[in-house]
Amino acid sequence: MTEEQLRFETLDPHTDDEESQALLAGYADCFAQAFFSGRMSESQRAVWLDGCRADDALLRAAYDDSGTLRPAGAPVATYSSWRGEINVGAGRTLPLHLVSDVTVEPTHRRRGLLRRLMTEDLSEAAARGLPLAALTASEATIYGRYGFAAATRERRVQVDTGPRFALRRPGVAGTIEVLDPTTAYDAVRAVDQAVLARTRGAVAKPSFYAAGDSGRLDWDTDGPERRARVAVLLDDAGSPSGYVRFVPKDLDDRPGGMAHVQQLAATDDAGYLQLWEFVARLDLVHHATATIRVDDLLDVALADHRVVRTERVRDQLWLRVLDPVAALGARPWREDGEVVLDVEDRLDLAAGRLRVCTRSGTATVTPVADEPDVRLDVETLAAVYLGDRTVTELAAAGRITGPAVERFAAMADHAGPAPWNTTDF
Repeated sequence: MTEEQLRFETLDPHTDDEESQALLAGYADCFAQAFFSGRMSESQRAVWLDGCRADDALLRAAYDDSGTLRPAGAPVATYSSWRGEINVGAGRTLPLHLVSDVTVEPTHRRRGLLRRLMTEDLSEAAARGLPLAALTASEATIYGRYGFAAATRERRVQVDTGPRFALRRPGVAGTIEVLDPTTAYDAVRAVDQAVLARTRGAVAKPSFYAAGDSGRLDWDTDGPERRARVAVLLDDAGSPSGYVRFVPKDLDDRPGGMAHVQQLAATDDAGYLQLWEFVARLDLVHHATATIRVDDLLDVALADHRVVRTERVRDQLWLRVLDPVAALGARPWREDGEVVLDVEDRLDLAAGRLRVCTRSGTATVTPVADEPDVRLDVETLAAVYLGDRTVTELAAAGRITGPAVERFAAMADHAGPAPWNTTDF
């Protein structure tokens, strides 16, 4: 295969002529099949395309014109990106460059396709002034070489909701109404916005979430959502302050023995615990599966913490710093101090020396040519950025060096709550 036989195209999801629609359909089928979802139906493709248009997504693709059987509109690599928003701590949000649908056909790997697509995309995002990029990774070994690092984690648990489930102090935050997803949709959106504003690490939901959250489309059945229910928590003023979306599952041949908690969110801790109490009181339900924080409140709120059994802990959100001045200036800091960082970046997007001066929880960040106090690469900077990993941990692993590592740790570590994000994309 020669360079001339590879063709790189950028697709515009807003176009609706017949040729463009065929290319978009081929693009959607390529990444859907790469993630074992199979080719999209017409309704699924319509929802995906509506989301791309609403978010003004950029769709990059590579085509191999040397094949004899492959259709002309079938790409050998795909790469989507669009603009979003992330909470970086202390109630501060930043614009975010979201990356998704990253695929390369097995027949075309190790030929530089991903490097070209990602380098071009991240360079353009940096040129537009976006401070951070993010993705959720299906494999953990691909994205570090492009400067991404795992920045939040999640824990998959099974909760015994039988008689052993008892809170030390029951959560009482309001009243609960059980609704179908369509009726609950406006309340869910309001809670999501409130949670985004208060949760470090939270990413705003892309537009494609609307079809599932509203019950319009169940991706598994390719029809309207019929099994999920949503319990909405209302505060004393009647405003939504939390919700839990759940689906009953069969367990041990007993109907409804398991509740799969798809999402549980609340604007305060009391509401969070009250929604868990609701799940524990569901009729015919003996266990619940859920994804919760690594350091979840439920562990210490229960009289018997062994009610919660951890099945796995894994990374969730991956970050990449594009503009370290803007990014470091926005995140919270713990102690007052000053260091000069030397950041290494193989893509040369965030490389350089920066003076970070922190006062009363905020930082002033200035490019300098001074001798550095601390050295790290851009991947490591992303790992510590939201606070999921500490400077102390990464220095012990040899990933942060220099005479002022302890001072940098005092400034950066434990500057806010552990990050948490439930938005996949």
